[in-house]
Amino acid sequence: MAGPVRNIVIVGGGTAGWLTAGVIAARHKSRIEAGSFSVTLVESPNIAIIGVGEGTWPTLRTTLAKIGVSETDFFRECDASFKQGARFQRWTTGAVDDAYYHPLMLPKSFAQVNLAPHWLAANDDASFCDAVCPQGRICDDGLAPKTIATPEFEAVANYAYHLDAGKFADFLTRHCTTRLGVRHVLADVRHVAMTENGDIAHLDTEQAGVIDGDLFVDCTGFRALLIGGAMGVPFRPLNDVLFCDTALALQVPHADEDSPIASHTLSTAQSSGWIWDIGLPTRRGMGYVYSSAHIDDDAAERELRAYAGPAADHLTARRIAIRAGHRETFWKGNCVAVGLAAGFLEPLEASAIVLIELSAKLIAEQMPQRREVMDVIARRFNDTTHYRWGRIVDFLKLHYVLTKRDDSPFWRDNQRMDSVPDRLRDLLDLWRWQSPWYHDEFDRVDEVFPPASYQYVLYGMGFRTEVEPEALSAETRAAERAIRENRSQTEKLLAGLPRHRDLIDRIRTHGLQAV
Repeated sequence: MAGPVRNIVIVGGGTAGWLTAGVIAARHKSRIEAGSFSVTLVESPNIAIIGVGEGTWPTLRTTLAKIGVSETDFFRECDASFKQGARFQRWTTGAVDDAYYHPLMLPKSFAQVNLAPHWLAANDDASFCDAVCPQGRICDDGLAPKTIATPEFEAVANYAYHLDAGKFADFLTRHCTTRLGVRHVLADVRHVAMTENGDIAHLDTEQAGVIDGDLFVDCTGFRALLIGGAMGVPFRPLNDVLFCDTALALQVPHADEDSPIASHTLSTAQSSGWIWDIGLPTRRGMGYVYSSAHIDDDAAERELRAYAGPAADHLTARRIAIRAGHRETFWKGNCVAVGLAAGFLEPLEASAIVLIELSAKLIAEQMPQRREVMDVIARRFNDTTHYRWGRIVDFLKLHYVLTKRDDSPFWRDNQRMDSVPDRLRDLLDLWRWQSPWYHDEFDRVDEVFPPASYQYVLYGMGFRTEVEPEALSAETRAAERAIRENRSQTEKLLAGLPRHRDLIDRIRTHGLQAV
């Protein structure tokens, strides 16, 4: 198969399909308008989307702005709230007061001075997060990360979003089809026709007949209809590292319509996993992610309902099987997998949607002009995507291996060194003597988590890096100044930022200033 790549066919809707369609169509909008390029999304009218993913990264602000979305409309139509990070509760010791933040703001003056060893040397009573960053205090006070006067997508404190995944998919559908020229086909794929060289030739569909394409993007979720079914790419399980394989999800109403909304994800450790708790304007999204090898479904549901309280008594929990792992190859021939078709990891750090964004961006920016060069681009895409998945696995496992809990087999098993990836094991050895920063272990432009994220988790969970005070003397003044500036900034923000729900109400009523 040779020739120009002009017709992109995305199979599957939901967040993965429509976000990918939007990113590609926005990047190639002039070609679509000229009639030399097309983006078609084929979506089954009979298969519901998973629709659980409600946490995002700050990258989504840039993505939405680039595809031409209004942030005001996004808040109004997607039941969205602000996310300023995550609060991890009972992960280290299991005690009621055991908690730390992974905020979205970098430590103060992070590019100039590494504050971690200075904080360690000082043995300050303040948590690492509070010593270097105002965001934990902002979250504790229930405040928003900006004001109504802050323009769309701009921040006072760095932020992402919590959202209703179903409403978000509908919102993207309308935007992509009315503003970006994406063709929407409601049809069930009956058969995937292949060429002699192993490419996908076309789709045979129940309702729309034959659909031709030059590049096919598999967004069919766990079914992996194209990458797994047609292309035969094997799945690589990671359940030897990440044990959680099941989720029970609830949508819990607020006590009343004026209830405060947390501007961070709550992640509370349980006997055999953890519970997510996400505040949206109209409800709380809640779920228990657990290992079925360590607890049965009934016992897990009892733990979830004990956490949720009486508000969930009459609600039915939705059970979702999680298959931790990813495809051995993400782009094969003229087929590339995005979203759940590519793989899935437990949503501990909201990595699902950001992986969709990163993959869609890479496809859009590296779009092959002709089939003859597609394999070169596919190899680059696979190298980058494999690296990203590996780093996410490392970071998720970090939360487990640092625990001091020994109150259940789940937590004891997670501390076994044979369940820790080699790279993470090496880094933990390194970090006993030097704190993560902008050095050897973070030397690639496609890093997923910055070194600051590792610092927040390490020192939030009580990890100790040996510090030689005399080695810090050259940076003592800069560090002391940064910590003073953080205190000052914290007090200023606590005094000036609005309540989280109040800002959301104002956005819905009055709107944010367009950039």
